[in-house]
Amino acid sequence: MRDLTRLLRPRSIAVLGSGWAANVVEQCRKMGFDGPVWPVHPSRDAIAGAPCFRTLADLPHAPDATFIGVNRHATLDVVAELAAMGAGGATCFASGWEEAGEADLQAKLVQAAGDMPILGPNCYGVINYLDGALLWPDQHGGVRCDRGVALLSQSSNIVINLTMQARALPVAYVACLGNAAQTGLAELANALLSDDRVTALGMYVEGIDDAAAFADLAERARAAGKGIVCIKSGKTELSRTAAASHTASLAGGGAASSAFLRACGVAEVATPAELIETLKIFHHCGPQIGPRLCSLSCSGGEAGLVADLAAPYGVDFPPPSDAQRQRLGDILGPIVAIANPLDYHTFIWGDGPRTTDVFTTMLAGYDAGIFIIDPPRPDRCDPSSFQPALDAITAAATATGKPAFAVASLPENFDETLAARMAGPNIVPMMGFETALAAIRAAQTPPNAGGWRPWPRLPQRPIRMRDEASAKALIAAVGVTVPRAVTAATLAALAPLAATLTPPLALKGLGFAHKTEAGAVRLNLHSLDGQPDIQGAQGYLAEEMVTAPIAELLIGFRRDPVYGATLTLGFGGTTAELLADIQTLILPVTATDIDAALRRLRLWPLLDGYRGRPKADTAAAIATVLSLQSLFHTDDRLEEIEINPLILRAQGAVAVDAVLWESAE
Repeated sequence: MRDLTRLLRPRSIAVLGSGWAANVVEQCRKMGFDGPVWPVHPSRDAIAGAPCFRTLADLPHAPDATFIGVNRHATLDVVAELAAMGAGGATCFASGWEEAGEADLQAKLVQAAGDMPILGPNCYGVINYLDGALLWPDQHGGVRCDRGVALLSQSSNIVINLTMQARALPVAYVACLGNAAQTGLAELANALLSDDRVTALGMYVEGIDDAAAFADLAERARAAGKGIVCIKSGKTELSRTAAASHTASLAGGGAASSAFLRACGVAEVATPAELIETLKIFHHCGPQIGPRLCSLSCSGGEAGLVADLAAPYGVDFPPPSDAQRQRLGDILGPIVAIANPLDYHTFIWGDGPRTTDVFTTMLAGYDAGIFIIDPPRPDRCDPSSFQPALDAITAAATATGKPAFAVASLPENFDETLAARMAGPNIVPMMGFETALAAIRAAQTPPNAGGWRPWPRLPQRPIRMRDEASAKALIAAVGVTVPRAVTAATLAALAPLAATLTPPLALKGLGFAHKTEAGAVRLNLHSLDGQPDIQGAQGYLAEEMVTAPIAELLIGFRRDPVYGATLTLGFGGTTAELLADIQTLILPVTATDIDAALRRLRLWPLLDGYRGRPKADTAAAIATVLSLQSLFHTDDRLEEIEINPLILRAQGAVAVDAVLWESAE
């Protein structure tokens, strides 16, 4: 990777252009940048009050960082001259490159840069709030800080909006990628995180250019104790194939990108507010919090509301221990019901020592705590009576070393000045119930399994479908159980062969991606005598039906143009798309990954002996998935494998239908 230090932490800045360039000069002055800022212009004497140099060659020395605000054709010459003189890097502001169909022009830009780092083109640039250095041609809402998070975005407008936050989040860097012609997402992110003053990274991502590099970034960040949180936009189906499968229809809509982020250990959120609140947790508490949470409030209404709101986020509140119950009961008295969420009433309101005792006792038994508190607005009210409770939250976090989240029910109910004053190690003021709960859930994302990397992606190629008999022969060769079967070109030829099978039988026409919808499946037959031909069949298959089924699963393997390959697991059969009860994973996966995914299915209880039903042999299902993964990995001709259904019995699993797509080359 290139060294971006001079570009991100410059001691000297050159600025080319006029109107936008003037903004850069003014922003550096406003932020107190203590190095020289050199405008370069062939005819103007000054820009924003700073004297101009006529050419780059007239500068005292090669600049560490340069903002290039000239047109795209002139940008090429400027970049080449900067690279030749040993400059530290540049941001290329002009548009009109690959995004406008000028891929060749953009390639020339990369060639002109050589080893010199560039951001963009079509890029706003970078803000360093730590050192007051800005290559940024517009307004922003940030202030200087000594330590904080980095914001990295593929959209300039989104990140400008994020800088306007009033949620007491210290921001150390803001950086934009633009077209990322040379410096990519993972490379810039690594450079930002390599600054010891950066505590976490928030990203707005439209596309991931290098999945393996991104996974490496996430692992490095966790190892350094820094969390990453991401908004992934553009969650549309990215597959290059038109394979007509349940897997294709079920695994779209961003399932693959979410699965990839989860595999990398990157927290994913849906909104800018959730991004900010999750970053606050990472900044003050580190890259992950535990799953056991408590909630405390002085109102039964608040206790009930947070419990109701938490359920959709998968956040629950385990009951306190017997020792906690005893101690809390001693402090609060017999009227207060000791529970989690805890309504501690107002008996102790204003009593700092007793409130601290309650808060500390409760928090000590959990991984983290939610303290619901809405300080009165200071412009119309006197918030002083809330200070003992706020101090008690701080004291509990300090005494236990556990994260304490002071959560206001409405975002506007936590004044930014108060929040900034209160925030500290393991103390996080948070704005809004739902946003706080989403952020807390995101901050529970487990880390990347050490060394995990996605498979390489394969080039686009034409594909064709194998018939079911051939597909089953292939998967049976790697140990997947399939029904006993016979095949023939015609139904007349098949009938005597089918007499060797044990009824009930299934009769299938070959050559259909969706046999049921095509009327190409006939079930529960005792013989094939008198069966009419199946219209459009390219051959026939008869097989023994599986008896004593407990559940039907769908298993789908699919090449992905970004993440290498995906695995889709869910309840299957003819209602697979109606149920849409699926989990998507990025390959490779382990038995533990598969087991965890099955347990996340809504209908998992049906596999686990719900209401006295027999338990399904999920171990056999996991073994089947691992065998198919091995096949998919070793045979790169394969584009998609779908088993629907895999019938699970009390013992064993049988693939009763298989669709396989492979390269036609």
